Amino acid sequence: MSYPEPPTIEAEADFKVEGAGKPCKTWYTVFGDLKSGVRPLVCLHGGPGAAHNYIRPIRFLASTHSIPVIMYDQLGIGNSTHLPEKIGDGKFWTVELFLAELDNLLKHLGIQDDYDLLGQSWGGMLGACHAINQPKGLHRLVIADSPASMKMWVIAADTLRQNLPPDVQATLLKHEADGTTDSPEYEAAMQVFYDRHVCRVIPKPKDWDDTEAAIKADRTVYLTMNGPSEFFITGTLKDFNIVDELSKIKVPTLLVNGKYDEATDYVMEPFWKSIEKVKWVRFAESSHTPQLEETAEFLRVVGGYLKAE
Repeated sequence: MSYPEPPTIEAEADFKVEGAGKPCKTWYTVFGDLKSGVRPLVCLHGGPGAAHNYIRPIRFLASTHSIPVIMYDQLGIGNSTHLPEKIGDGKFWTVELFLAELDNLLKHLGIQDDYDLLGQSWGGMLGACHAINQPKGLHRLVIADSPASMKMWVIAADTLRQNLPPDVQATLLKHEADGTTDSPEYEAAMQVFYDRHVCRVIPKPKDWDDTEAAIKADRTVYLTMNGPSEFFITGTLKDFNIVDELSKIKVPTLLVNGKYDEATDYVMEPFWKSIEKVKWVRFAESSHTPQLEETAEFLRVVGGYLKAE
């Protein structure tokens, strides 16, 4: 199914970052009309250190539900300022840095008093942290395919890995033990997992390929905060855990994941148990990227939730 392209504006917001050593900018794009009177949706991409491209199908909410949609590349990736000299600097690349960037963008756009927020994967982790702070302008939250605890994420990933072909499992384990996760053999084995649990569409959509290309072009943030793959977490987020703080999220929240998602039901369950006003939808034909795998149903579910009063 195709949708009409909404009007689009691209721009940059100045972002003053202590310790960056140079001026920084956050690149963003607005789909639809921010002056329409309809509450805008701000979208947070995953990674950390993936670009916004793979969540671009969400822009069609501007066409299907007249919701202005804002996407941006977080600092260090895509069209925003890159800081490759900061690779491995865990004191620089923090959750707090990206929360500050989000707040800065909301103020730049003048929407800090009334907005909805959707976070996908790492973006959902970031969005949950933002909501825990109870900002006055946040109206509704969508947490898509995200963990509240990285230890739970790794437990789920290890379970999924056990169902991979034995030779694929052996290749992954060997290269992780040897520290050779940058090898073509590891990447090929990793792709088997990705095709099952990250994006099941074959061939991959252009939006997916564009994000993959962005990560390969600059892995600074991804390697520092996450690690070499979706399931081998060695970065600073390995101890991320907000389970005990989720009850502080007071806004209505929609949880989404896919039947084949690396963000399994076990991973998503803490949100369900702890957030008071919560709804959960699982997409029957999707893995980690339902916006790419079941676009029409994703738009129907998310758009309907955001427009319901």
